[in-house]
Amino acid sequence: MPENRENWGTKIGLILAMAGNAIGLGNFWRFPYQVAKNGGGAFMLPYFAALLLLGIPLIYVEWMQGRYGGKYGHGTIGCMTYLQAKEKLGHSSAAIIGALVGMLVFSVTVLVNAYYTQITGWTLGYSYLSLTGGYMGTARSTAEVFGSYIQNPSLSITFWVITLALLAFALSRGVQKGIEAWAKVMMPLLYVFGFILIIRTLTLGSPVNPDWSPIKGLDYIWSPKWSELNWQSALAAAGQIFFTLSLGMGIIQNYASYLKPDEDIVLSATTTVFLNEFAEVILGGTIAIPIAYTFLGPEGVASGVGLSFIALPNVFRMMTGGQFFGALWFLVLFVAGFTSAIAMYNYLITILQEDLNVPRKIGAVVVFGFYILVGLPSALEPILTRTSELIFLTELDNWVGNYFLVIVGLIEAVVVGWLFGEKKAKEEINRGSYWKVPSGFFNVMVKFITPLSIAVLLIFSTKSYIDDGYFKWIPSFVEKTPELIPWVQGARLLLLTILIIGFAETYYTIQKKFGNARVEKSTKA
Repeated sequence: MPENRENWGTKIGLILAMAGNAIGLGNFWRFPYQVAKNGGGAFMLPYFAALLLLGIPLIYVEWMQGRYGGKYGHGTIGCMTYLQAKEKLGHSSAAIIGALVGMLVFSVTVLVNAYYTQITGWTLGYSYLSLTGGYMGTARSTAEVFGSYIQNPSLSITFWVITLALLAFALSRGVQKGIEAWAKVMMPLLYVFGFILIIRTLTLGSPVNPDWSPIKGLDYIWSPKWSELNWQSALAAAGQIFFTLSLGMGIIQNYASYLKPDEDIVLSATTTVFLNEFAEVILGGTIAIPIAYTFLGPEGVASGVGLSFIALPNVFRMMTGGQFFGALWFLVLFVAGFTSAIAMYNYLITILQEDLNVPRKIGAVVVFGFYILVGLPSALEPILTRTSELIFLTELDNWVGNYFLVIVGLIEAVVVGWLFGEKKAKEEINRGSYWKVPSGFFNVMVKFITPLSIAVLLIFSTKSYIDDGYFKWIPSFVEKTPELIPWVQGARLLLLTILIIGFAETYYTIQKKFGNARVEKSTKA
């Protein structure tokens, strides 16, 4: 590793930081809702199938790419992809592929985190409202409270800016004193808070209806509903795996680039997967849905994405000690969101550091301002439209938070499995590892099954997007609300702008770093 690059101080710090990257808001409110919506216990069959076919092979690939890139002083996915693709394609074609991957990942780390930090700010704001009783003793419904919260800049924007400021402060201190130090504090807190909430959840009894209890809530979410198991639920399960493990975002590679050349990545990656799945399946699956079911019945579970900010505050109003447990719940969400946001934030700092020679502390401030600029439209939409539709955020999430991740994952599997070469890839994955990935696993999974599975997922996702009208200039979901059309089109223009910037920046960097070496080589020949 080049002398000017940091590395992780301890193995536990690395694993907790990587787990914090993967464990996000989706583990605690997206996963339970997806399970309930897509067949309950039946959903877990395609979920674990996707974990084995997509998640575990890709996470080994991404850890390997990151450590390989870090060995040459690169912490961004564009340069890593270039280095591995040029083994078979040569400079020019590899530069295009690297720039395309860099472009997609740049759009994810910019646009996803711009609105993800806002949602994380909501959780911090709701922790404050829980402690102060802000939604407890009011006649307004919790839906009205949520609407007024996101339409009130003194709350929504203030807590968003506080979240971004905390991220900037943490990342200005570097890898060991910043990312690692915060992970060592925040991740244990997340598990402790989670276990406290599980204990409280399972001891609620049946305070509202004899047929509503935590155990029956668990039964509701885990009982297989085989009639609801179909292609849509399988796609949802595969999408959840990408989302929950942070695959296709480039941030696993970024963190892994700070590894030492012979650091064990197989054991570390496997441990990270275990910690994430424990947080998602055990903690996430045992808190939100049983609480909602106990107080609100099946209708509470059906509230979907409004579960955390609308349904559960209703519960905390009725629950003994609701102010404390409400604050604890939203703090769990905040910690999960913060530890994921810190990884995306660091990716942009790495671009500034490595490509433009901007010092880390200045880079942290620049990224802070950039996120404010890019995130303002989604923050201002509910304030200006006086609605809770969040169309701008939804449109961006449809593309960068879901679709692009699958495309990046497919390119990663093809580059490592077919262009980098089986022998080099396998040696790189197993270097320094206590457990060795067998040849059969690589040949069968990484070269064939994983890319084919991702391709199928991408084909069906594209068909679903076409059927839902996402490829129309005026999507189907806003045809009857013309006042929201400009927000959708504005989101698409912002997305296009960020894609162009991402491609230009990555391609320029690859040419600057590797173009001269190609010229010198051809001159000598």
